[in-house]
Amino acid sequence: MAINSFIQRSARGLTVAAAIVAGLSLVMPGPAEARVSNGAAVGIGLGAFALGTAAGAAATPYGYAPYGGYAPPPAYYAPPAPYYAPVRNCWDPYYQRYYAC
Repeated sequence: MAINSFIQRSARGLTVAAAIVAGLSLVMPGPAEARVSNGAAVGIGLGAFALGTAAGAAATPYGYAPYGGYAPPPAYYAPPAPYYAPVRNCWDPYYQRYYAC
């Protein structure tokens, strides 16, 4: 008797598990198909081009900075390098040496 009740409980549990798996397999969606038709791809490309053109045209309405404005100057200008005149050397034929002139 103990074996019969064990087999009945196991069979009942196995049946319930199989029913749950079968129900989930019917409910779960299939694999995703990431496909885009040629017409949709062309539409996406043209739409992106149009939006990019509109965004670029809205940035500066006349193609240049309005009211004569220019780009802001940099916050720091490096000082110019100091100019050191080259040292001149002159030849002294009497002492036969160079001296600063």
